[in-house]
Amino acid sequence: MISRRTLLARSAGLAAGLAAAAPVLTDDGLYSEPWFLESFLILAEDLEAAAAKGKRFAVMWELKGCPFCRDTHLVNFADPAIAGFIKDRFEILQLNILGGREVVDFDGERLSEKGMAAKYRVRGTPTVQFFPDASAGLESRAPAEREVFRMQGYLQPKDFRTMFAFVADKGYERGTLGDYLKAQG
Repeated sequence: MISRRTLLARSAGLAAGLAAAAPVLTDDGLYSEPWFLESFLILAEDLEAAAAKGKRFAVMWELKGCPFCRDTHLVNFADPAIAGFIKDRFEILQLNILGGREVVDFDGERLSEKGMAAKYRVRGTPTVQFFPDASAGLESRAPAEREVFRMQGYLQPKDFRTMFAFVADKGYERGTLGDYLKAQG
């Protein structure tokens, strides 16, 4: 099921003739990147599809009117080096923290986006949840134990890219993001 927001964003990108078009502000008030994941909103399937492409799966939570969400798109994703790095390594599913679309969680529970945000205790935007390489066993874990890492709030471009590198490199298995940032210089 393709949402109206996704369809509008894709159409705008095609109309402009640009595969890497600028983000589109959709009628629900969220910016959408043309390369974000188109999804039936079944998280286990999205994670497995990302893994089959050799990519990691992440959920990016946003909110209409959030200035930090806007900056994530207009500053961070606007940098071709950052966007290219992320597109090559991640599938990003954008969800609205107050949204009403139905999402199927790893445990099979069907919830609205708002209900899913509450279940995972997502309270601010932007928040990016990163999940492991495979969905096996996630259904039996508590929601907080399903994530391998979480970004809460806005990060400046350099740290934002480094955070994605931290997850891509599985740095969370060796230490904290702070340790990883220090090692990167």
